[in-house]
Amino acid sequence: MNDNVILIVTISLIIIFSPFFAKLLKLPTTPIEIILGSIFGYIGFIHEEHLFSIVAEFGFLYLMFIAGTEINLKKVLKTPKELIKKILFYLTFLYMFSISFSLYFDLGKIFMVLLPLISVGLVAALSKEYGKTPWLELSMTVGGIGEVVSIGILTLTSAALKSGFGLGFLETVFALVLFLLFMLLLFRAMQLFFWWFPKVSIALMPHEDNKEQDIRLSIGIFFLLVGAMLYLHLELAFGAFLAGIFIPTFFEHKYELPEKLASFGFGFLIPIFFIHIGYSFNLDAFEMDGLIYKALLITLVMIGMRVIASLAFIKELGVTNSILMGLSHSMPLTLLIAMATLAFDVNSIDTLHYYAFILASLFQVISVMIVIKLINNYKLKRGIE
Repeated sequence: MNDNVILIVTISLIIIFSPFFAKLLKLPTTPIEIILGSIFGYIGFIHEEHLFSIVAEFGFLYLMFIAGTEINLKKVLKTPKELIKKILFYLTFLYMFSISFSLYFDLGKIFMVLLPLISVGLVAALSKEYGKTPWLELSMTVGGIGEVVSIGILTLTSAALKSGFGLGFLETVFALVLFLLFMLLLFRAMQLFFWWFPKVSIALMPHEDNKEQDIRLSIGIFFLLVGAMLYLHLELAFGAFLAGIFIPTFFEHKYELPEKLASFGFGFLIPIFFIHIGYSFNLDAFEMDGLIYKALLITLVMIGMRVIASLAFIKELGVTNSILMGLSHSMPLTLLIAMATLAFDVNSIDTLHYYAFILASLFQVISVMIVIKLINNYKLKRGIE
């Protein structure tokens, strides 16, 4: 049988049966897709194929897009100043802890960037499973700001690793600053425009829509901003994330749209991305001395620093929900793998640490999702809000 046929059949079967395995093992679907991708990749049923890589990359960008749809910029801008101060303290603590930890253990500068990364891609997956609980809503707000910071740092670090701190780096910084200013002005202009002409948003996305205009416009915005990132040589995930923010911010009347977009993504594109992530980890790497120890250490440090920092929100959420929020940020799977791969490609980390970060990202997803499920079940039994 043709290798590509085997690849397509294997991916299809993983997508179909992952939810059943997840239900059987009482685990979330995401780690099951990653584990199955790794196993079937190891035995040869999944191989590197250009189209597979492209669809997986598109799945990653779509996941970032879905994460953006969880954030209403108008509501974020109305966040109380006291809460904004706590969010800034939370992020500052992560980076200060990371810098101190990296310097103390002489881990290298790249660890200062990798350890505090925040990605809300999997927070969106949690929202799909647990609904819009208070800790998840705050997690999206805090994580959204944290992700913008993370992607900004990722973009700058990427430029620095590829071209050093020369002209190329300065061009990237200039392009990023200009783009952020442009997006800020665009958001403000659209806010004023839709305030003066509220019927325009309804005309663009009518309530009675038999031509799927809402989906078309959403995907159009998604591709436009990804294209802009491609042209400016900036991080594509940043454009996808910002595109998602457009939807709830300017089309609040289409409250069901994020759910429609998420259903398509989590049913097709996003599982392929997670399967590809699993495939990218070579199980032979387990034979490397110290790999599991380093991966576990990275996992514990990244989870621990976020849980400690999240206690800043005890007043708003209580202890249990604060811990859940910190745990929800402990799975920067996509950005961590992207950044580790970039660092490895330019020899900033060795093979052992590269695989340690890949394995740690998988440990984080599996362990955190299990712990969140256990804590959530405990809350339900004890009737804790």
